[in-house]
Amino acid sequence: MEFPAAPTHRGLVPWLGLLLAVFLLAFWILPTTAQFAIVSTNAAEGQDVILRTLNKPSNVARFMWYRGERTNSKNLIMYVTHLRRYRTGSAYSGREAANLKGHLIIKNVTLKDTGMYMVVAILRNLKIEASFGHLNVYQRVKVPTLLPSITTATEKKDAVVITCEMRAPPTVQLKAKG
Repeated sequence: MEFPAAPTHRGLVPWLGLLLAVFLLAFWILPTTAQFAIVSTNAAEGQDVILRTLNKPSNVARFMWYRGERTNSKNLIMYVTHLRRYRTGSAYSGREAANLKGHLIIKNVTLKDTGMYMVVAILRNLKIEASFGHLNVYQRVKVPTLLPSITTATEKKDAVVITCEMRAPPTVQLKAKG
C-alpha cells in the first residue's frame, strides 16, 4: 500500500532537477568583487595630477602611498581617515597631498614623477589591501613655426622650401613703470 500523498508515477519532475541545479550553482560560484585599484594616469609636465583609487574598501583606517613597487620604497604620505589628516613620509616633496577617498594629489608634476606608485589601505580589522598604478609625465610640446624660403611665389614658376622650427613657448616679461 502506498502513502496517499506520494505521486502516482515514479521519477523526477524535470523542474525540480533544474531548481536543484540552480540552487547548487548559486552556492558553488563565489561572487566576484571589484578589486581595489589605482587608475594609471598620463599628464603633461607642470600639471596637477590626481592618482585616483577605485573600489575603496569601506572600513579603511589609513592609506599609505609609496613611490615604487614595495613598502620599503620611498614613502610619500599617509592619510589617517578618522583624523582627516595626512602625515608626510621620507620621500615627501611638499607637492603631494592625500584625501579621504584615498586619492594622491601631486602638484606641478615633473618628468621625475614618472613611475610606479603603490597605495596600501590598512583596514580597521588590521587587514591590508594594496594596489599599484603608473604615472606617465610627458614633456610639453614646443610651439612649431613654419618658415618659408620666400614670402611671395608665382604658381608653377617659383619653388618654396618650408622649414618647421620648434621653439620654446614664449615667456612674458613685465616691465614696471616707475
